[in-house]
Amino acid sequence: MGVDAYRLSTAWARVLPDGVGAVNEQGLDFYNQLVDTLLEAGITPYITLYHWDLPQALQDKGGWENPDSIQWFADYADLMTRVLGDRVKNWITHNEPFVVSMVGNLQGRHAPGKQDPVAAYTVAHHVLRTHGAAMPVIRNNSVDAEVGITLDQTYSTSLSTRHEDRLAARRFASWHNEWFLEPVFRGTYPADLVAYLEPHGVFECINLDDIAEACVPIDFLGINYYTRNIISHQDDGWLNFTANKNEAAEYTLMDWEVYPDGLLHTLAYLHNAYYPPKIFITENGCAYIDPEPIDGTVDDVKRVSYYEQHLAAIEQAIDLGVPVAGYFAWSFMDNFEWGFGYDQRFGLHYVNFDTLERTPKASALYYRDKIKEAKIK
Repeated sequence: MGVDAYRLSTAWARVLPDGVGAVNEQGLDFYNQLVDTLLEAGITPYITLYHWDLPQALQDKGGWENPDSIQWFADYADLMTRVLGDRVKNWITHNEPFVVSMVGNLQGRHAPGKQDPVAAYTVAHHVLRTHGAAMPVIRNNSVDAEVGITLDQTYSTSLSTRHEDRLAARRFASWHNEWFLEPVFRGTYPADLVAYLEPHGVFECINLDDIAEACVPIDFLGINYYTRNIISHQDDGWLNFTANKNEAAEYTLMDWEVYPDGLLHTLAYLHNAYYPPKIFITENGCAYIDPEPIDGTVDDVKRVSYYEQHLAAIEQAIDLGVPVAGYFAWSFMDNFEWGFGYDQRFGLHYVNFDTLERTPKASALYYRDKIKEAKIK
């Protein structure tokens, strides 16, 4: 395909089955071989240390709600960067802290499946602080490395021009985006959301001032972008917002609106509000019902269109001066999509889950040609 970079995550429990203590050398060997093979092929590894797979032994001790998790993660980061840091020079501490905290502990759709607001904000607080704690460890072990974090960004617009709908859209953005951006770049939480939430007692287990520890200069910001949310005010609920559907729009199988302009707006906003040195789009892609392979390919017309539109939006952002330094399609092949299992196919390559045979889709061929064209330029 001509890809010159590959983003992967290391699995904490694969190298530290109990989360701390005894090391599984076979797990480390796996990553050593993987990194060496990538480098031999001229492909630069970008490693994410945490992509939602906390060892069960640590969850049994309270998981991310336990303030000891800050040291647990720092020690795990130390192990991985001591072993791989001589060859791997691009590190991401966390993938999508919003999902770990809010989807896993407030909405209950991901592990550990809780619907506990106190737990959700405690988890977010500790995960963000572990990012700050790991940064100097990684830099010490991986000389000349570039280190950042990946945050999922969902562009939000208001359903109407009504003042209350516009305020609701602002609250949504503070909850989903700024709650994680501001700690990383400013060492603070969004004041509007703090004021909104404080009366509900959700911060009872944490000291909000400690979030200053999350503000350690990063070399790049990774963002994952898939869709937007159309927000309106609702009277019930702590944050008083609800999401609405655009009946005229195209939606993916994940029920996400295809809205490439949201990526352009997001990139421009991040550049103007936070001035990250570099931005990587670390995830962008779509799930559709793919036809079965015919004559060695899969005709995924909608996915090709999705990538065309979103890559065009990125090119517009670059023309506006946004420092986009790289792009990773999600994903290289169909895989296990968390709570959806194998039902949602995001891959550029079709996987027969019975035989494990992989077949390039039309989107893989489009992506290959796009890479070739970019390299010629």
